[in-house]
Parts: sequence; structure tokens; C-alpha cells
Amino acid sequence: MNAVGAVTGAFAVSSEREQRIGAKALQRQQRLNRFLAEVERRALRFAEIAIRDRDDAMDLVQEAMIKLARNYADKPENEWPPLFYRILQNGVRDWHRRQAVRNKVMVWFGRGNPDNDYDPVAEAPDMLARRPEESLQTAGALDELEAAIGRLPPRQREAFMLRTFEGLDVAGTATAMGVSQGSVKTHYSRAVHTLRDALGDHYGE
Repeated sequence: MNAVGAVTGAFAVSSEREQRIGAKALQRQQRLNRFLAEVERRALRFAEIAIRDRDDAMDLVQEAMIKLARNYADKPENEWPPLFYRILQNGVRDWHRRQAVRNKVMVWFGRGNPDNDYDPVAEAPDMLARRPEESLQTAGALDELEAAIGRLPPRQREAFMLRTFEGLDVAGTATAMGVSQGSVKTHYSRAVHTLRDALGDHYGE
């Protein structure tokens, strides 16, 4: 084979390799897009319960999606869910920290309550003050459950929602939360007991 033929052959091989790589990248991007589309609604609900602000929750979800696509698109697909929720959880925690700072700053301007530190969970509206007959069997069941979840300590809420709503196993939940599997089990167990105490017989198994 002459020099020209060798170069042409090498170019053909290189071009074919690039096409295969490009096709794989496109397929991965499509799978990532499907994952994000499937998880978006649940993630929004997840964030909304955590911070009680739909607009901010939507921003946090979008930021988490962008960070996942930018930093972890090349990770195995089975790692996307825990990675995504870890990013989202970090966003939620940052949001609460910003709110705490904002609350303390507002105290200096005569607004807010200077006698108490801002507690985003405690600030959630009390929706459990209902008569016994207005139970989880009513049309307001979901609101009541979400309110109870919203009052859980942050770590318990995270463990409960990731295990129950997102279906992550203990290992995946540990990755999402950035804690040990033993901690996940402890937080989840405490969350379940707290919800059972709060909701009584209406809390299902």
C-alpha cells in the first residue's frame, strides 16, 4: 500500500471510530434525558416538601439536573439516581443555610424573632391539627402525610423519602445522603416510628 493509501485507510478507521463514539455518546445522552424526565416530577415533590417553596424547589431540581448532566453523565446509569439525589440534597441544605442567614440578618432590621434561631422544619405549617375523623382516608390524606414528613428532622426526612418514595435501597440511599448504611437504617427507622406516632392507625405498613 502506498503512502496515500495508508493515510486514506487510517482516516477511514479513525472516522469510523469517531462515528461509533459519537453514536454511543448520543445514546447515553438520550438515556440521561429519559432519566431526568422520569425523575423530574418526583424530585420536585421531594424538594417542595423539604423547603415548602415551589419556585425555589423547581430551581433546585433544575440545578441538580444540570450538575448531574455536566459532571456525572459518564457514570453507570445505576449510579445516576443516588448521585442525583445527593446533589439535590446538598442544594436543599444550602437553601436552608441561606434562609437561616437571611432570617438572622432580618432580625437586625426589626423583623423576625430574635429569641429563636430559624428552624425551617418547625416553621412548616401545622396541618396535623385535625379531628380524628378527618384522617388519612380523606381527600386531604396526601397533604397530611406530606406535612408530617415535612416536620421530620432533615436526615430522617431524607432517608424516609429516598427509601419510600424513590425506592432506593440502603446502599443507594447512603450514597445519596453521604452517610453510612447504618445511619440510613437508623434515620429511616426513627422516621417510620415518628410518622406512626403522628398519624396513628392511619399510617400504613
